[in-house]
Amino acid sequence: MSARRVNRAGTSRRESGGHGVIRAGISRTAPAGLLIAAVVALGGCGSQDTTEPAAAPSAAAPATPSVAAAAASALTIADPWVKTTKKGMSAAFGTLVNNTDAEVTVVSGVSPISPVIELHEVVDSKGKMIMRPKEGGFVIPARGTHQLQPGGDHIMLMGVTEAVKPGAQIPFTLTLKDGKTLEFTAVGKDFAGGKEDYQPGMDMGGEKADKGDGGMDMGNG
Repeated sequence: MSARRVNRAGTSRRESGGHGVIRAGISRTAPAGLLIAAVVALGGCGSQDTTEPAAAPSAAAPATPSVAAAAASALTIADPWVKTTKKGMSAAFGTLVNNTDAEVTVVSGVSPISPVIELHEVVDSKGKMIMRPKEGGFVIPARGTHQLQPGGDHIMLMGVTEAVKPGAQIPFTLTLKDGKTLEFTAVGKDFAGGKEDYQPGMDMGGEKADKGDGGMDMGNG
């Protein structure tokens, strides 16, 4: 009886000792688990801090200059020039360039050196080349060009108020069908061209084309 009690007591002590070891094991491992969890949490915060600033520049990136320039120049004119003259009439030329995917139409024009400006064309009328207003204006196709040249479409200036000399800088403003405008400066240039006649009897801003045979010499200023 005494031995069994001692044995039970011994067992009890061993069990008590065993529980003590287990409790000690839990006490030692718990801080390590918490430390691992803290490291993981800190690592997660660190990864968020590094990725957020990297995304910010792309979101705030401004438009490139080429895109802004394209939007601002739907219609341009290449090599604009105006025929030199002492008085009376003259004409401006160049190449209209449409930089858009839609048709563009020029309907009118103005310049400080002329009270009356019209968009003209030159056509064959009974074997005679005559100038007349261009019905509907100048139409420039999408991504295309429209040539303004002696003997063809041109910007006509009537009643020129000052002499246009070689190298003169003459400002123009063209108005488009949609209300937008194109401003440019044409350079005075000597030109010796053929005779291009108005329609007989047409009153061009108070100046009739009654020069001999009813024509106007675009080659002499």
